[in-house]
Amino acid sequence: MTRDGDGAAGSTHGGAPDDGVQRQRTRRRRKEILDVASTTFAERGFYNSSLAEIAAEVGITAAGILHHFKSKDQLLTALLHARDQLPVEEGGHGSELHGRQFLRHLVDTAERNSARPNVTQLYAVLSAESVTRDHPAQEWFRSRYSGLRAMVVEALAEARDVGELRDDADLEETATAIIAVMDGLQIQWLLSPDEVDMAAVTRRTIDALLASLAPGGAKTGE
Repeated sequence: MTRDGDGAAGSTHGGAPDDGVQRQRTRRRRKEILDVASTTFAERGFYNSSLAEIAAEVGITAAGILHHFKSKDQLLTALLHARDQLPVEEGGHGSELHGRQFLRHLVDTAERNSARPNVTQLYAVLSAESVTRDHPAQEWFRSRYSGLRAMVVEALAEARDVGELRDDADLEETATAIIAVMDGLQIQWLLSPDEVDMAAVTRRTIDALLASLAPGGAKTGE
């Protein structure tokens, strides 16, 4: 019996692992490592976590992790990429929605986040940590915020174009406020999940902002 460097063993055809079986093993092992890393980074942060403790939880050595991910930074990058795939796998990425439909989708996103505390905690911890110098996730979060703001601005612009918002509505500022509320809610919810309803507060915030920007509504500062 031979080991593949991370604890997997077995062979066929005179000791040579079948390619299909080996690929399945590799996918399972990578997912297992990512699952453990997700929990560890969420609980301890990136810098306070070590490959050794992740490996011990998986039941392999640190060298076994490096068999799949060349460095701790690469492990984090792969983990963030896997997180990016969650909305797509759940059918909740919202790319096909427009205007108010997309804004309502943000409320649904808040609802889903309340059902997956580990993922929500991972995002909250790493996003805060990413502002520190040379953090490996900094560019990922910068790009994500930029892309998300653009998506919300586009939805607001579509609502404006059909007459639901005033022509002078500040879309960039409104999009930034919506995202800020959603991310701030995650922290409050993680600390007091029984006291904070992320979906309800997200809905109330979006509704209030849209009402303030509706034709005939009072302009900011008036």
